Amino acid sequence: MNVLVVGAGAMGRWFAESIPADLAFADAKPRVAEDAARAVGGRAVALDTDETFDAVCLAVPIPAVAEAIVDHAPKAERAIIDVTGVMATPLDAMDEHAPTLERVSLHPLFGADTAPGNVAVVTDESGSVTDTLLAAIDSRGNTLVETTAAEHDDAMTTVQAGTHAAILAFALSANSVPEGLRTPVYDELSALADHVTDGESRVYADIQASFDGATDVANAAERLADADPAEFERLYREAAKLRDGQTDQGSETEADE
Repeated sequence: MNVLVVGAGAMGRWFAESIPADLAFADAKPRVAEDAARAVGGRAVALDTDETFDAVCLAVPIPAVAEAIVDHAPKAERAIIDVTGVMATPLDAMDEHAPTLERVSLHPLFGADTAPGNVAVVTDESGSVTDTLLAAIDSRGNTLVETTAAEHDDAMTTVQAGTHAAILAFALSANSVPEGLRTPVYDELSALADHVTDGESRVYADIQASFDGATDVANAAERLADADPAEFERLYREAAKLRDGQTDQGSETEADE
């Protein structure tokens, strides 16, 4: 099987390293494609190559995925896949521009440097190529989580955009604290802030623009800031109740599985 990976950054390389294939990399920056080919194996090709491949994987920034599918779907003979992190948009574009191909959207729910982990999967049209690729990703220690585009994208509003907004708000508002005056909660949140701010700002901006988690976080923070002590206690109890409900729901889901 030969596979073209469009977008030779961290996620494109993760996908390429996870599958058994003759690999080709294409990127808007040819040097990046060449570096990926040297690091992972395979070869670099021009972004506008007229070659065709058994499968094409789009590992491009979220805002670019729809246009990338239009441009590169003709290069796929049997399957088209994306690993962008949003699902409704690429699947709609695949359905329109690659209706006869196997079509799958993947979202590795981790950074490429922390693999393996959970990989969200929406299969729009399955077949032998995508079955082989998914089996290979599973065999690398990842857990494939079947979902729907709507369920995934709704979850990412909280899981990614809301979480990132809350952590960055802490990072932006926190004062410097002497070592001896820190608490375990502060240290845990500070470590999360260090982790988030060690990434690529563009990626976090793309996620926020796609899922808009900051609005709910800002509204909740404003409610807390405006609360008198009695209202603050009520909001505290509300938060605890919501967390208990989510924990119980998670336990029931695990028990059902």
